[in-house]
Amino acid sequence: MEDYRQEDGGHEVGDITEEQPITGDQSYSWPPPAIRFDVPPYKTYHFSTHFRASSNPNNFLKGVKWSPDGSCFLTSSDDNNLSLFTLPDYESCTDDKACSSAAIEDSFPANLVMTEGEAIYDYCWYPYMSASDPVSCVFATTTRDHPIHLWDASTGQLRCTYRAYDAMDEITAAFSVGFNPTGTKIFAGYNKAIRIFDIHRPGRDFEQHSTVQGNKEGQSGIISSIAFSPSHTGMLATGSYSQTTAIHREDNMEQLYVLHGQEGGVTHVQFSKDGNYLYTGGRKDPYILCWDIRKTVEIVFKLYRSTETTNQRIQFDTDPYGRHLGTGGQDGLAHIYDLQTGQWVSSFQAASDTVSGFAFHPFLPMAATASGHRRFVPLDESDEDLSLTLRDDENCASVWSFSVYSAEDYAANVDPGDANSQPDQENSLLDP
Repeated sequence: MEDYRQEDGGHEVGDITEEQPITGDQSYSWPPPAIRFDVPPYKTYHFSTHFRASSNPNNFLKGVKWSPDGSCFLTSSDDNNLSLFTLPDYESCTDDKACSSAAIEDSFPANLVMTEGEAIYDYCWYPYMSASDPVSCVFATTTRDHPIHLWDASTGQLRCTYRAYDAMDEITAAFSVGFNPTGTKIFAGYNKAIRIFDIHRPGRDFEQHSTVQGNKEGQSGIISSIAFSPSHTGMLATGSYSQTTAIHREDNMEQLYVLHGQEGGVTHVQFSKDGNYLYTGGRKDPYILCWDIRKTVEIVFKLYRSTETTNQRIQFDTDPYGRHLGTGGQDGLAHIYDLQTGQWVSSFQAASDTVSGFAFHPFLPMAATASGHRRFVPLDESDEDLSLTLRDDENCASVWSFSVYSAEDYAANVDPGDANSQPDQENSLLDP
């Protein structure tokens, strides 16, 4: 297998250094503005035609992720493509009336389209990606029957590959990928195992750690999702299709404990901003579970979403303050929940079909959604046209802008310190 090791402007992947500051061309104040969820957001940008130019008439989106510097977002679709859209100047479109035409046709074309050879399992951004530093503009992907690929987000070229082999010396694909917080290693989930690659050493060198102990205890099944604690505690969470979530130490991969309670296979795990809580969601499971990782005896609360009958990976995300969580579902709605109380706050119609991806912008009062699901067209021998008639708000990606509190109103009504307070364990949310 060819190494695919490439140079970009005289730089190789080994030139990526630890803890590079995020210094994009745009300058924004911190903390970010507090979002008002009591006012419905308006659609700022919309993309649907782009995803229907594919030869696959049933193409749909699998998810959306913002880059760490907020300059662009990346979508994954069923035609094995990854599309990168760069966010225009935010100030150029802040009026909902001025942008009302965004839903009619694509707001602007994709900057790059990267094509994988097989179905895309997972992808993630390099944590210190900055548009002002082309060397850091990379993301990792894993696809069926292929090694892990490291893509250049500036040129769309393949930087290098990280390959794992099974007992038969054949390439085995990872089902999930994630960079550690320092950006020096790639953690990849496999069947009952996690393999760790040094980002500076492409090829077939890796560490392997079994998630199942010798006495059959531990975490079995396919490791479908990986998340690292943002509080620098050195912990990471791994979700499995065996309906469990495990907490590990990053330095030696010691398995600290395994959480049971998800009704379906776990497809997404994410830590709270302070690292004290963990949110997990599964397929064919209508609840996102909130766990206090300091005391894992009980589930803190449950957040409802309409995912009872789908095997799709439905992404959720927390806002920049870590106070609210947004998620999609099969009903086409994006639901917002208060993470201090576990209560439903609001919802808005994001699409007319399944909302598979929801991601808050890292610091702007915006969010991106991705929608779509696999549609089965009945075969009719007398009709050779198998094309689908889709609405503009089906199989699409959208960017939404939220209203914000003024500094005075926010100081009077919202305490940012509440983001680190303990949720009310008595509140178990059912159906909004």
